[in-house]
Amino acid sequence: MIYKDFTEIGSGIMSKELIQTQMNVNNRQVRVMRVDNVDYISLTDLAKYQNENDPSGVIRNWMSNKNSFDFYNLWEELHNENFNSVESHRIKIDEVGYNRFTMTPNRWKKDFNAIGIIPSSGKYSVGTFAHPDIAFEFASWLNVEFKLYLITEFERLKQNESYQNKIEWSVRRELAKTNYRIHTDSIKENLVPTLTEKQKLFVYANEADVINVALFGMTAKEWRGNNPKLEGNIRDYTDILHLVVLSNLEVLNASMIENNISQKDRLEKLNETAKRQITILASDNNIMGITKLDNQKLIGGVNE
Repeated sequence: MIYKDFTEIGSGIMSKELIQTQMNVNNRQVRVMRVDNVDYISLTDLAKYQNENDPSGVIRNWMSNKNSFDFYNLWEELHNENFNSVESHRIKIDEVGYNRFTMTPNRWKKDFNAIGIIPSSGKYSVGTFAHPDIAFEFASWLNVEFKLYLITEFERLKQNESYQNKIEWSVRRELAKTNYRIHTDSIKENLVPTLTEKQKLFVYANEADVINVALFGMTAKEWRGNNPKLEGNIRDYTDILHLVVLSNLEVLNASMIENNISQKDRLEKLNETAKRQITILASDNNIMGITKLDNQKLIGGVNE
């Protein structure tokens, strides 16, 4: 499920598009929220295993435990370059381990700029969420058996996502391939007769780059130069939204080739069409929902 959510974190409010799903952990519903392609598990839902009426109190007690603090504090030091380690070091000396020491998700986020534990008051994400590393540790503190159930269900969730992504990737690539065949057939019928074999190859590459420049703002060669460590090509690393537009541009380009429209004019028309279609599709919740579930990141965008 995908929500446009306004999530209050610490003292600030951030607009977030959240992807949220649920796991059934030992007959308990546990929410999983994805923010910026990072999963967070609901500590609030996990805490209800111990106390249905006061999950916040359970979380506070765990965070105020010295051993717990050592764990989530070290996690931030390892994963968060903006972590307030100076203040962390101070309270380790002055507060942690004493009866007066109390830590809450809001304090941890606000005073220490933490990212591993997120207090949220959004419409669809009320409660406290944590990175899986921290959530597993919290579950272990609650009950070791419960932790094993949680790990099993989380792994199942990720396996299902991986399988769905593989199917989705195959479908979208086949769609692109089908339209590419239409595109290349049009080139053969209209351009090849007047060219040498060497020129034919150049035209194929050139026409593919007409689409690339119109949609991504760069040629295939430029993309490879910018991404030397990535295998494949720019089309393998784009998202569904842009692949839908890509397929439409290839059909449009094939039609314009048949009508003997110059490459310069076609490029301008394709770029205008790409901008318009991206705008329309980006406002479609169903299309954007599928796009958000895509793990591939867009390399490049339409130039304004």
